[in-house]
Amino acid sequence: MIALIQRVTSAHVSVDHETVGTIGPGLLALVAVQPHDGEPQAQRMLQRLLGYRVFADEAGKMNRSVADIGGDLLLVSQFTLAADTRSGMRPSFTTAAAPEHGRHWFDRLVELARLAHPRVETGRFGAHMQVHLVNDGPVTFWLES
Repeated sequence: MIALIQRVTSAHVSVDHETVGTIGPGLLALVAVQPHDGEPQAQRMLQRLLGYRVFADEAGKMNRSVADIGGDLLLVSQFTLAADTRSGMRPSFTTAAAPEHGRHWFDRLVELARLAHPRVETGRFGAHMQVHLVNDGPVTFWLES
């Protein structure tokens, strides 16, 4: 599993001009599932999403996680993160999970997140989405599990 996480002051995702998920301060995570992903990767990704220290402590150092600050979490599926871009001028998606596998493990990640964290929102798997965010910092990291 791959996640591109961004520390945000706010974010929302829309499908056909309808807001389907919105958060205040917290993390926006764009998530890609790969063919080999399963329960261990979903569990590890959740651990990293909730525990990764990207929020400032009292001294201004990035020592606090989204769980520590009670921040929101917006999970958005984005298979394009798994693209192979090493050659040519067009991405190859052979390294991304098939849609049914991707949906299953993305949904499982969301389920685990909702069991572990009080405020979790999502986009809509497979939909054409518009993601709006205010990146705080900017702070952006690439995570893999």
